[in-house]
Amino acid sequence: MKRTLLLLTALAFACSGCAEKNDKQQMLQAIENHDRAVHIKADGWIRDPYITLGPDSLYYLTGTTPNPGDPREQSEPYNIGLGAESVVGSTMQVWRSPDLVTWEYLGAPYTLKDAYQYKAGGEKARKQHVLWAPELHWAGDCWAMVHCPQALSNLVLSSGAEVAGPWVNPMPEDFTKKHDPSLFRDDDGTWYLTWSNGMVAPIKENFAGLAAEGTRIDPANRKIGHEGTTILKIGGKYVFIGTAWSTDQGRKGSYNLYYCTSDSIYGPYSDRRFLGRFLGHGTPFQDRQGRWWCTAFFNANVPPLDSEGIETRDLSANAQTINEQGVTIVPLEVKMLEDGDVYIRAIDKRYATPGPDEVQKFQ
Repeated sequence: MKRTLLLLTALAFACSGCAEKNDKQQMLQAIENHDRAVHIKADGWIRDPYITLGPDSLYYLTGTTPNPGDPREQSEPYNIGLGAESVVGSTMQVWRSPDLVTWEYLGAPYTLKDAYQYKAGGEKARKQHVLWAPELHWAGDCWAMVHCPQALSNLVLSSGAEVAGPWVNPMPEDFTKKHDPSLFRDDDGTWYLTWSNGMVAPIKENFAGLAAEGTRIDPANRKIGHEGTTILKIGGKYVFIGTAWSTDQGRKGSYNLYYCTSDSIYGPYSDRRFLGRFLGHGTPFQDRQGRWWCTAFFNANVPPLDSEGIETRDLSANAQTINEQGVTIVPLEVKMLEDGDVYIRAIDKRYATPGPDEVQKFQ
């Protein structure tokens, strides 16, 4: 009897290992196919996931997370992260991967106590004690990291090639009240800061401060959205990307990404175009093969919906999504058009189709 039990236990472990291996192989194959969304990281609560390739050719992931070890990650997987019951913590957690599937946890190398604004902002700033939407950008010899909310917004530089402190605050005074900051490096090496849903300004050499006052940029026909903006440069075109709810009402409908293009970073920009459904505050990034993806995450007031037939479903009654908790990556089609413009759209049809609740009508 004991021998039989041991054999059954061994078989169970073997089967479990096979299932895990098969799941990994299936995910790797799905990434190789680049034709559908892949749920690459299911463990842990995260919003605003940001993925970038590091100088070591490994992928680095960060985002809005609870503090390490917060039990609500497991007990409240669909906590929306807002209000008094928010699970959002005060740290930047980081993971690293060679293949977008196997993730090594690097800990929480930065906390709000490293922020100049936390130290200098007084009791009002310290009471917030939350860190939102961190982004990591390789700056040639160190990492530049930005985060919000605006009362504690900050830009810091690492001490070298590792995502680790001691952190330097090179421009603390110029970085106050910068909601949803993001960084963009142009072809000539100039870094730009974007913030507050459409402000942009060049940064001085060595991140010593802003080199000019901020300039407002917008699509030709309307605002890009209300948060989560960033700038890319593709084929000589500046691509301004932003986040909005499909209904133009807070937490009503789907949380989407939109974009517009220009020949100059300061505009004028084209009309706002649709990039992808359920991709709000996602990160467009390129893999080592040069293919484009966008991160996606759970942002809704109710648990995730069944994606079957989602393209024709009106979601305007509430904040709703098909994304599970964790990190999903969605393949993007990015191409240059004959007129020199850039076309960007999610490939997976569940993300590629504007829903009937979309206020703006797209061709």
